[in-house]
Amino acid sequence: MKILVISPSWIGDTVISHSMYRLLIKKYCSNIKIDVLTPMWCKDLFNHMPEINQTLFIPYGHGVLELSKCYHLGKFLKNEKYQQAIILPNSFKSALIPFFADIPIRTGWRGEMRYGILNDLRILNKKLFPLMVQRYAALVCDYNVTKNSYNLPCPLPLPQLSVNEKEIEDILYKFNLYSHRESLIGLCPGAEFGLAKSWPHYHYITLAIRLIRCGYHVVILGSPKDQLINRFIQHSILKNMKQHCNNLIGITSLGEAIAIIAACTGIISNDSGLMHVACALKRPVIGLYGPSNPKFTPPLFSQSIVIRRMAGYYAIRNGDSLYGYHNSLIDITPDQVLKALKTLLY
Repeated sequence: MKILVISPSWIGDTVISHSMYRLLIKKYCSNIKIDVLTPMWCKDLFNHMPEINQTLFIPYGHGVLELSKCYHLGKFLKNEKYQQAIILPNSFKSALIPFFADIPIRTGWRGEMRYGILNDLRILNKKLFPLMVQRYAALVCDYNVTKNSYNLPCPLPLPQLSVNEKEIEDILYKFNLYSHRESLIGLCPGAEFGLAKSWPHYHYITLAIRLIRCGYHVVILGSPKDQLINRFIQHSILKNMKQHCNNLIGITSLGEAIAIIAACTGIISNDSGLMHVACALKRPVIGLYGPSNPKFTPPLFSQSIVIRRMAGYYAIRNGDSLYGYHNSLIDITPDQVLKALKTLLY
C-alpha cells in the first residue's frame, strides 16, 4: 500500500497526527509506504517519525493559493502511483494536489465543502470525535464502521517521536548544556497567534528564578516569531543569571529544540507546538491554557498536568491586559506551576 498524507500546517497538529501514522503501520502490518506533503517549517518533525518513507514540501505558504504550482506538483506526483491520499487539513486547497495527481482514493473530512475533490468524504460530528487525535485516527478507519470515537482502536497509539542519544549529546554540547543535563528544565513561552495564548513573560521570569534557586538549570526555547517575549526576557534579571539559564529563543532549529526537549527533566509550556513535542518525547509537561481548549488538543502524555483558570473555548486572538495577555493566563501564578511541577517530578 502506498499512501500520500497531506500534513497540517501547524507544529502541534503535525505532532498529533503521528498517532495516525502509527495506526496506519499497525493496520497494514508494516506493508505500507507513507509519504508526507508538509510545509517546510514542519520538516524536522518527520525526521523523528520512523514510519515516514519520504517527506515532500507544499509549494505554497500559509494562507496563499498557488494553483499553478499545485497543478504541476500533482501531475508530477501522479508518477508515484499512490493508492490513497489522506488529507488532514480542512482547507479546499489542501485537497487539490491529490486531486490533480489522480490518486484513486482521496480521504478527508468535508471541511471547506470539498465535494468532488474528495471521493472518500467524511462528514464530521464534532461531538462524536471531540479530540483532534480521534479525528485524524478516524480517517484511517472504515467510515461505515467507525461512527464515533468509541469505535476507534483502543488504546490509540499516541504520538511518540524518536531521537537517538548521539543527536541529543551533540546538540547539548553545541549549546553548552551537556554538563547541566541532569537538571534541565525547559520553558516554552511562545505560542501561535501571539500573547493571548501565552502565560505572561513576567510569570515565566519569576518561575525561572524559583527553579534556579531549587537547583535546576533553565533553558528557554522558542521560534523567531517569539521575539517580543524574547526581548522581555533579555531585559529581565535573567540576563545576570546566564550561568544558570540559557535563553535560546529564535536560536535553535526545530530539530535542535526537539533534541534539547528530549534531554529535559520537565517542560513548562503554553498550549503550543513545543508542548506537543514534549509530550511525544515522553517528558513530564505542565500545559498552561487560556482561551484555547484542552478538551480538543490536550497534552497526550500521562505525565502531564493542565492548568487552566477558565471554562469553555473562545476564539480569541487578543488579550485584555496591558501587554495583551489573557486574564485567565495572568491568573495562573508561578507558585501554582511550581507546585504542579513538583507533583510530576517527585
